[in-house]
Amino acid sequence: MERTKFHVRKGDTVKVSAGKEKGKTGKILKVNYKKDTVIVEKINFIKRHSRPGGKTRQGGIIEREGPLNVSNVNIVCPRCNDAVRIKKIALEDRKTARACTACGEILDR
Repeated sequence: MERTKFHVRKGDTVKVSAGKEKGKTGKILKVNYKKDTVIVEKINFIKRHSRPGGKTRQGGIIEREGPLNVSNVNIVCPRCNDAVRIKKIALEDRKTARACTACGEILDR
């Protein structure tokens, strides 16, 4: 099965464009290609109730980041300092890179 291509990658700084967390920015921690979701640092917290497990794991309420749909996030350009769309450009060594549509800044280094 071929892997889906997204406009975002792990480590990108993104801004949430829809939902209850609209307008917040954070860094992508994980990308799930099968479910078209991303987990963003300190965004969309959910609570999970867990039971104590054996001698090591303690029970209680655990807060962690929940998934966001990949369509609800946009990359933040370091030069524009705003959420922008991206385009693919060809480099001299026949590789492609992601670039900001507004200012042309190359995002892949």
